[in-house]
Amino acid sequence: MADLETFRSETRTWLEANCPEEMRQPVRDEEDVYWGGRNAKFKSEAQKSWFEACVAKGYTVPAWPKAYGGAGLEPAEAKILREEMARINARPPLSSFGIWMLGPALLKFGTEEQKVHYLGEIARGEIRWCQGYSEPGSGSDLVSMQTFGEDKGDHWVVNGQKIWTSYADEADWIFCLVRTDKADKYQGITFMLFDMATPGVSTKPILLISGNSPFCETFFDDVKVPKEQHVGEINRGWDVAKYLLGHEREMISGAGGGDRTSAIGVAMLRQAAKEGGDLDPMLRAELAMFDIDALAYGAMGEKFLDEIKVGKAHPAQPNMMKYVGTELNKRRHELMMSAGGSRSLEWDSEETSGGKPSRGWLRTKANSIEGGTSEVMLNVIAKRILDLPGA
Repeated sequence: MADLETFRSETRTWLEANCPEEMRQPVRDEEDVYWGGRNAKFKSEAQKSWFEACVAKGYTVPAWPKAYGGAGLEPAEAKILREEMARINARPPLSSFGIWMLGPALLKFGTEEQKVHYLGEIARGEIRWCQGYSEPGSGSDLVSMQTFGEDKGDHWVVNGQKIWTSYADEADWIFCLVRTDKADKYQGITFMLFDMATPGVSTKPILLISGNSPFCETFFDDVKVPKEQHVGEINRGWDVAKYLLGHEREMISGAGGGDRTSAIGVAMLRQAAKEGGDLDPMLRAELAMFDIDALAYGAMGEKFLDEIKVGKAHPAQPNMMKYVGTELNKRRHELMMSAGGSRSLEWDSEETSGGKPSRGWLRTKANSIEGGTSEVMLNVIAKRILDLPGA
């Protein structure tokens, strides 16, 4: 305990010295989030200095081994770092599908050469990744995918299409599920990595009802992928894919699901007071109830993390986190819309930052679809955690 208290004190001192005030403010727009990559640009000097300080310290991936660009922190130390960053509202220095999804899969299934090469680049923000999973007609039923890689000896030739590929038009590389054996539905899939600049790869943005979207269609036309660029065993990519899906669902569940509404509610109350009114008592009660549920959700997440550390985690727990987190986030945005009244319906003005409340509310409708629908998550929970019989 004494060692941990020392670590907390040192961490607090380091954060105060290295996290600029600008990096402690709420994220206002997409440019406030630093994704890294070949063509990345910093929005400000503060964003740059915060990122570089964290890279040097290993704090973009604090729990990863130092050999792979991390800080090698023990779980208790990593938890303290999260708490201290949350205390000052520090923004993440780097957002990355490589950190949230591919990295954990490489740590478990990658070769040592792959770990040193790819994990180091991810930790330093040198590669921006996208995920090639879903296809038209193969969303929740992922193993029905048709993108095929033909074996050409020292490489595959990949043809097919992916859909809902987040930020594919901004990504440098893709981690992609490719069928390499048509005879075996589950064991005929290979988990591949390849450069989005490879000839034959193209993307097309998909516009959402919110007026903007990170999603793309991604097309592969005779794309050559070297044989060494696969993770895990050939034709056993489903093992890697399932493991990664757990981390993806944890990522989606954390995208606002645990955020409380207090700050939003207080701002709305102040605005109402200025206008000579007040928030409806029922809405005030709903804001308080949401805060309680969000705190309970955070406690559930901490419990699950502790169970993972001691090897007692249930494999379906990420499904619980994903379901509750996404439903909470939708509810949070519904409350924001209700609290804002008619002002929340505005779409273009500077007052609402270009309709941020309404566009954000519309965007959350995809939360319960992406990464596995809420209905599928409930089915998994019912069967694997509650042991309920199938229909």
